[in-house]
Parts: sequence; structure tokens; C-alpha cells
Amino acid sequence: MVTSLETASWLNEPSEWRLSGDSLTVTTDNKTDFWRETFYGFTRDTGHFFGVTTTEPFTAQVRVRGGFRNLYDQAGLMVRIDENQWVKAGVEFTDGQLFLSTVVTNGKSDWSVSRPISSDHFLIRITLVDGAMRIQASTEGVTWPLLRLAPFPRAKTYLVGPMTCSPEGNGLKTQFTEFSIRPPQTNGLHDLS
Repeated sequence: MVTSLETASWLNEPSEWRLSGDSLTVTTDNKTDFWRETFYGFTRDTGHFFGVTTTEPFTAQVRVRGGFRNLYDQAGLMVRIDENQWVKAGVEFTDGQLFLSTVVTNGKSDWSVSRPISSDHFLIRITLVDGAMRIQASTEGVTWPLLRLAPFPRAKTYLVGPMTCSPEGNGLKTQFTEFSIRPPQTNGLHDLS
């Protein structure tokens, strides 16, 4: 079980960040993003990602608190094999408010936006078992509604950890706490605990 980001490494290290105990604080650099091709036609792999190496199966979880204000400001949890195969799940500031959001990328990106969220802090949980990824979110850590169920490629190892970016701005300050990677949650799909 991993309960620390001490062994994590950066993909696109931000200019301003600090790791203190179990708390990672990041301020995004200008125009950072993770996206591949779909609709916009561009590929960006410039977002900030602090990943720990793990193997399948697992459940990863993190608490996120941020000052979201610019279009597409986002933060959450990422699972990554390489630049062509990754998932980011968390919140994204769009249409004037925060939405729970997931991008699944397998060659090209697929963006799904769920319900609006009224809190600037939340928890994200990703479980990967037998090539199936279950993504859940919670504001209080008790009830965990499903955001997405998606296939995800199998790999010998995965990088898992906090992710944040500001595609249209900069200076999004985000704090990540309570990060863990543990054996997978095996409760039923409609069990919200």
C-alpha cells in the first residue's frame, strides 16, 4: 500500500510546488494541459502530473482543494501508461462553474462532464481491476457515486497520482492530501460506500 507521494516523480514539473508531509501544493504554469486530438485537433501533454509507479489491480484516492477560476482549470487524479494512454478524473471549471469531469485517452481523448459540484474540495477514487476502470467522487468521503466505468489497457506498470493544469490561464493553486494506492475496492458497482 502506498500512502505517500515521497517516491513520486514529475511529468512537467511546475515552477512552484511544495511537498510537506502528506500535502502537495501546486501552482500551475501558463497554458498547461493534457489532451489528444479529438475535436480541437491538437495534442498537449504539458499538464502537471506527480506520479507513483504501481501495478494492477489497485484503488487510488486523493483529496483535492483548489481555487478554480479560469476556463478549463482542472485538478484530480491521473492514471498513465504513456502519452497515448491515460485517464484524468477530477473537476474542471467550464461554463462558469465546477463540474466533475473525466478524460479517457487511448490514442485520442474522450471528455465526459458529470454533475456540477458546489464545493472547491472533493475526493477522487479510481479503481483498476482486470482492464476495467471505475471512477468515483465524493465531497464528504462517505458516499461515492460513479462518474465513469471504462475499459483501460493493461500494462506491466502504471503511473498514478495528482494532476492539475490550466489550459487557458495560469496560477491555479491546488492542494492534494490523503493520497493512497491500496488493494482494489471490490464492492458492487451500485454500492456507494
